[in-house]
Amino acid sequence: MSEKANLEKQSTTKGFAILSAAGFMVKLLSLLYVPFLNNILGKQGYGVYSSAYSIFVYMYILTNAGIPVAISKMVSELIAIENYKDAVKTFKIARFLLLILGMIMSILMIIFAAPLANKTASSSARLAIMSLAPTILISSVLSAYRGYFQGRGNMTPTAVSQVLEQIANTIFSLAFAAYFIRYGIAAGAAGGTIGTSVGALVAVLYMIYFYEKNKVFRVPKGYNKLAIKRLTTKKLIKKLLSYSVPMTVCLGIQQSGLIIDLWLVKSRMIAVGIDKIQVDVLWGVLNKYTSLISVPIAIISSLAITILPSISSLMVLRDKKAVRDKVNYAFRLCFLVAVPSAVGLAVLAKPIIGLLKYDSDVSRLLIYGSVIIILMAVVAIQTSILQGLGKLYLVTIYAVVGLIGKTVTNYIFVAIPSINILGAVMANGVSFAILLILNYSAMNKVLRVKINLFSHAIKPIIAAGFMAIVAKLMYVNFNFVLSFVREGYFANAIAILIAMVFAILTYFFTLVMIGGITKEDLGVLPHKITKLIPKYILNKIR
Repeated sequence: MSEKANLEKQSTTKGFAILSAAGFMVKLLSLLYVPFLNNILGKQGYGVYSSAYSIFVYMYILTNAGIPVAISKMVSELIAIENYKDAVKTFKIARFLLLILGMIMSILMIIFAAPLANKTASSSARLAIMSLAPTILISSVLSAYRGYFQGRGNMTPTAVSQVLEQIANTIFSLAFAAYFIRYGIAAGAAGGTIGTSVGALVAVLYMIYFYEKNKVFRVPKGYNKLAIKRLTTKKLIKKLLSYSVPMTVCLGIQQSGLIIDLWLVKSRMIAVGIDKIQVDVLWGVLNKYTSLISVPIAIISSLAITILPSISSLMVLRDKKAVRDKVNYAFRLCFLVAVPSAVGLAVLAKPIIGLLKYDSDVSRLLIYGSVIIILMAVVAIQTSILQGLGKLYLVTIYAVVGLIGKTVTNYIFVAIPSINILGAVMANGVSFAILLILNYSAMNKVLRVKINLFSHAIKPIIAAGFMAIVAKLMYVNFNFVLSFVREGYFANAIAILIAMVFAILTYFFTLVMIGGITKEDLGVLPHKITKLIPKYILNKIR
């Protein structure tokens, strides 16, 4: 073969473990650098930065969301039937298409920077939008490589590239923001976005290097004797577009919620008499809340990325039983991560906000809005499963329905002065609740078996209940004791750390006692951690 790969396919559990660890590190780095960026830019400057970044995220989704997922799906399907040459050919075609699309979208972003900034009620965001434009081009090529390796079932290169990207992003964003803020808020916000392009460049260089070193497929014995039906370039492009277009439209519609928030939320707050500076500040508050809940969501997204190619390949092989087993496994892991994350953030909201030096308003959003983590997590898994099952257009239609629910809720509640920005959080909850119900119904019909979500959720909910009590008690007591040593930030930080350790242990041991965790689930944890678990505990796990 002209082009092959020496990487063995990873199991879903191992792939999820690798991606989730990387995703957690990336989001943690992102979370930790926000206070520094906020201090450099100020509340209004951070609001301007957030407005520009919301525009960028939407353009990124339109460019990079559909084709990489389609690459992953197609490559996994072709490998399942041992058509390795067309798997590589699909990647090369998609990489070229993404390069062209990325160039077009980057140019459009520069040309329309001013109108886009004005539409967000933040004209100062123009420079920041323009400086983010090159990232679209670079990340287009990057996403092609990531989609290819994900389709091959190897999540390691994606994970490593994500960590490298965020490290570079953090360093250069802070450095350029600090340098350019002397020229004003608009320049400072633009400087804070430069690191995004640098990070993407570092990541794509790593992915190219990794690809060049690992071109060769390890094929089964007798492969060359098999009569593999090759697909023409035209057929591959047609199939690629048939997957990527509905996926792009679906994700584009879902992410339209960001633009709706950006335009509708701001305009509704201005309509009830909130001045533009305060609106920018409140928008920054919403983005800080979003950055917090994105940490556990990153882990769930890793599971969604891992599960899609797995289900796609099983569907090609027509192994319905394996598909149902994979679906149940995905939901079990989903609730094991999402439920304690939501409960933990709600219980320790105020201390965490104090630790990160965020505005106190963020804790209000976090207390009421942490439940959305569970809704978002379930919908992410459902969407990935339905895409793997081939229900691409159905997912798109449901996304439209969810968007309508979000828009109506935003319009009504954001304009109530006592609610204001909390209305945007409520709108997200309504949108994801609608999607969850519709997706659930569709999955049961397609799989011809009822997937009982509650049965997967009940044990994590029970364990998280005990965890919440322990976390709260540990924090209150240790914060009180430590305040005699050094009151304030130090006492709060140490008390949170202790509370989190006890919370994790309580959650884990409660799950073990009530049979809420299996030996297969432990495969997600690094081997060094599982070795620390006492044998009598391991013996209780089935």
